[in-house]
Amino acid sequence: MRGNDFAFRKKKRDEIRIEGLEVFAHHGVFPEETKLGQRFFVNVVLYTDTREAGKKDDMALSTDYGRVCMEIHAFLTSHTYKLLEGAAEYLAEHLLCRFPFIEELELEIRKPSAPVPLPFASVSVTVTRGWKRAVIACGSNMGDKENYIREASRKIEEDEKCRLISSSDLIVAKPYGGVEQDDFINGAFLIETLYEPEELLAFLNRLEAEAGRERIIHWGPRTLDLDIIFYEDDVIRTDKLTVPHADMHNRSFVLLPLVQIAPQWVHPVYRKTAAELLGMLQEP
Repeated sequence: MRGNDFAFRKKKRDEIRIEGLEVFAHHGVFPEETKLGQRFFVNVVLYTDTREAGKKDDMALSTDYGRVCMEIHAFLTSHTYKLLEGAAEYLAEHLLCRFPFIEELELEIRKPSAPVPLPFASVSVTVTRGWKRAVIACGSNMGDKENYIREASRKIEEDEKCRLISSSDLIVAKPYGGVEQDDFINGAFLIETLYEPEELLAFLNRLEAEAGRERIIHWGPRTLDLDIIFYEDDVIRTDKLTVPHADMHNRSFVLLPLVQIAPQWVHPVYRKTAAELLGMLQEP
């Protein structure tokens, strides 16, 4: 899969709203709450693109709000959480994984019978969650290089919190960083993910470990290297993670695959597209 404009389309803000869905469930900090249960009310706004479904008047192209209601009810009655925050977090994730047309959602769980010894109407927790776009650079220069990258692609695609949108061609590149070693095979993946940046990093590190990567020599040989190049338009600088990748604009083996799958993705610091960064690198 290559060469689409996925990364640059503005997300649709059409809405499907479900309001006041009543569910009797067993959530709460106190034992009597989880034992006896109580009423909860759920409001949810599903952000999606309704145009094609509306034009063709076809339910198969839309999100069935009846099924969404049933999923909410089934989830909240089959799980128990101490906190409304927990119930909201995992329910939001469940709905986003279960219904492919939902790009983002706003979910409120309201608890009118919370154990508060004062007059009040209800307490509630509202969360907004959705699919985020990211670019992952991949590389290998040990063993069956192409197979390590194919396996990484397969595992990303199979993870319920990731959607593999596009993959670049694989290119052969000389080692970077001055360590004498075999040539690399490099590529890039364009994905959607429910992982937050450091969660995504942990997931990618796990895939590297499963491929037998050992971090012994800086810039040394490796079975599998997976780096977050972009995550939405975020600029992240922590002890664990730097996004955009700090030296990506100087690396043709990153920019060439990137331009295949996301040529118009704008670097949030340099304000240049991937194609422009590659052109600047190739200038004498």
